[in-house]
Amino acid sequence: MGSTTAPEMRTLPLACLTLLLLHRSPGTGAQEFLDFKLHQPQGNVSVTAGETLTLTCTISGDGPVGPVKWLKGWGSENETFYEFPRVTRAAAGSSTDFTILIRDVRLEDAGTYYCVKYQKSVHGVSVFKRGEGTEVSVYAKPSRPVVSGPWNRAGPGQSVPFTCTAGGFFPREIAVKWLKDGAQISAQQPQVTPGRTKSSYDASSTVSVTLQEGDVRSQLQCEVHHRTLPAPLRSSFQLSRALRVPPSVQVVAEPPSPVEVNKTVNLTCLVKGFYPGDVAVAWLENGTEMSAESPPPPAETPRGLFELRSLVEVQATEEKNGSVFTCRVVHDAQGPVSGTSTLRIAAPAKGGLSDRSQTDNDMSLLSSPGLWLGILLEKGLLGGLLFFFFRHGRA
Repeated sequence: MGSTTAPEMRTLPLACLTLLLLHRSPGTGAQEFLDFKLHQPQGNVSVTAGETLTLTCTISGDGPVGPVKWLKGWGSENETFYEFPRVTRAAAGSSTDFTILIRDVRLEDAGTYYCVKYQKSVHGVSVFKRGEGTEVSVYAKPSRPVVSGPWNRAGPGQSVPFTCTAGGFFPREIAVKWLKDGAQISAQQPQVTPGRTKSSYDASSTVSVTLQEGDVRSQLQCEVHHRTLPAPLRSSFQLSRALRVPPSVQVVAEPPSPVEVNKTVNLTCLVKGFYPGDVAVAWLENGTEMSAESPPPPAETPRGLFELRSLVEVQATEEKNGSVFTCRVVHDAQGPVSGTSTLRIAAPAKGGLSDRSQTDNDMSLLSSPGLWLGILLEKGLLGGLLFFFFRHGRA
């Protein structure tokens, strides 16, 4: 009885490794092989991708001349080669132990393996005995999940879909949870489809979230649970990336109309409560764009929204009476939002006083103590005269 030596094994092509034993016996009769035993004890083996797989096979007793090989699969689909150096013998040179080691196991290594003893004869090589087969399952961890949101931003009150994907895992069973700011939210069951490689799967889960103005600081999280993971894999998405909050626009005039002619009026455009901070402001007088200084950058509020002020000065000449001043705001490449203020100049009163000045003077006179004293004296004198004439008339 003899066997190939380790140096002889290395002379095989690097693309394959065949485990051989030329098992010679003193005789050639079939009855001489009755004590031959092939022992393949493993029925099912599970291994995680990247680990080392051990497939056990031993023989005892005398057998015919011929090699011992490991086959993956049976019939026309079987394979008899393994990439070198991933596959080695556990007991190199042994004539009874044909256990092999497959290092850095991959998903494609899943399948059923058979330890087979062949018999050489003048008619060729035929199967003499094979093991029961070892079914190998390769467990693979899912890839780190990726959460994707909408291509375009959406406003408060709109429902927006988000998708969480993970792939390359085995076995098929997987669970996906969605959380918003740490609280679980309901979502569809994940869709599981065949993966890119044999014996692997990919999963996709979708959830719809109705955005709120306060979601500027909210976080959406996807959790992937799988039997190969000691702890769930997580990935997050900041909802601010999907949210757009439009601004409110108000124009305030100081002093308010009506104003005296040639007064300087300060117009302030208050742009409040918007997100993101990308905004452009323009001033228009009766629809024609005005020259104005660039406003300062938007300021962030404690709520995470933005606000800014834009100021422009206007001289209240008679020609501008009735003019409409517009603050036009373009936010995040959306349609413009505007606020307006109409300038009104107080009309001059008699004596060269404006309506506002005449009104102020009238109010000043009414509030004068001397004026009220004169009125009282006048009324008292008139009352005394009426009483005198009344009494003399009766006499």
